[in-house]
Amino acid sequence: MTTIYVGNLPFSANEADVRVLFERYGKVDSVKLVNDRETGRPRGFGFVDMPAAEAQAAIAALNGYDMNGRALRINEARPASAALRRWRWIRWRRWRWVWRRWWRIRWRRLRPSLINVCSLRAVCAQAT
Repeated sequence: MTTIYVGNLPFSANEADVRVLFERYGKVDSVKLVNDRETGRPRGFGFVDMPAAEAQAAIAALNGYDMNGRALRINEARPASAALRRWRWIRWRRWRWVWRRWWRIRWRRLRPSLINVCSLRAVCAQAT
C-alpha cells in the first residue's frame, strides 16, 4: 500500500471527486482531504491510499493535471520530519504545563473551603 500526497487541490474538490480521478488508474483504498481545525474549510491538499504499482502509474499520469484551473502536485507521501515531530512534542509539553498550572491555581483557591468543610465534619462527628 502506498500513500500519495495530492497538493494544490481546488477548495471546491471533495473526496468523491478525488476518488473518481484516481480510480482511473486502479483501486483506491481511502481518500482523506485535510480541513482546517478552526474553520472546517479545506486546506487544499489530501492523501490517497493505493496499491504500489497502481500508485506509481497514477503519480506519473496525474502530476500537473489541471483540476478546476489548478495544476495538481502529486507525489508519494513522506513521513513527518524530525523537526515537525519535535515541534509537536514541544507544543504538547507547553499545553501540559499550562493545564497543570491551571489546576494548581484552582486547587489553591478550593483548598481553604475544603479544609473548612472537613473540619466542620470533624466537629459535627465529635458532637454526636
